[in-house]
Amino acid sequence: MKKLTALILTLFLFSACSLKESRNFFQADSKQKSKQLQQANILNNKGVDAYRQGEYQKSIAYYQKSIQIKEKVLGKEDLNTATSYNNIGLIYKQTRAYKKALIYLTKALQIREKALGHSDSKTAESYNNLGTLYATMGETKKAISLTHKTIEIKNNIIKKEKADTAISYTNLAVLEEIQGNNSKAIEHHKKALKINKEVFGEEHDVTQNNYKNIAQLYFAMQQYEEAKNYASHIVSDDNTEMEDIHIDK
Repeated sequence: MKKLTALILTLFLFSACSLKESRNFFQADSKQKSKQLQQANILNNKGVDAYRQGEYQKSIAYYQKSIQIKEKVLGKEDLNTATSYNNIGLIYKQTRAYKKALIYLTKALQIREKALGHSDSKTAESYNNLGTLYATMGETKKAISLTHKTIEIKNNIIKKEKADTAISYTNLAVLEEIQGNNSKAIEHHKKALKINKEVFGEEHDVTQNNYKNIAQLYFAMQQYEEAKNYASHIVSDDNTEMEDIHIDK
């Protein structure tokens, strides 16, 4: 029985040592990868500097070394690797090595589409870079198609940024109203209204809420003509309560 107990204890001790050794191994491996990536980024930055100085072949050499490390550590479908693919592709384009440029820029696009989708600014960047490459190569139809995709993404990004700005103006308006600053609240609501009319249109719920908020604030300030003016833009539906902003003269 004593021998069995000793054997069990020994097994537990061996297990504990194995777990500790594994943990140390993974930590060492993680540190090694971190150092390798740091070196890859240094090489990438040297590639940028060489490109800016017009030393294209030196720049390509730096990028290739950076890519080799990133492919080994991160894999060939990582966004960080895609950045280096994109950069070296642009240099190959600059040096008129168009076939090589096409290979690397296409790789960058494929990774970005897969990781980020078709509506991200980085994806738009890849569409644009490929579009200008095809234009340089004389393949105008492909260039036009890719440029259309670039514009579509950028327009959607601009639209989202404008909508986010309108939300911020509305938030400011609410805060000013809480402070009792109705005039400032109206000012911010109007800024939100202007954006939302452009982005969503007159009858969208967001725009309609702007009209309602402004009309109600004017009514609270007893500026009935202004309240009536903004209330007139509200599209009546089953969910709209008009009593608070309806003006009888």
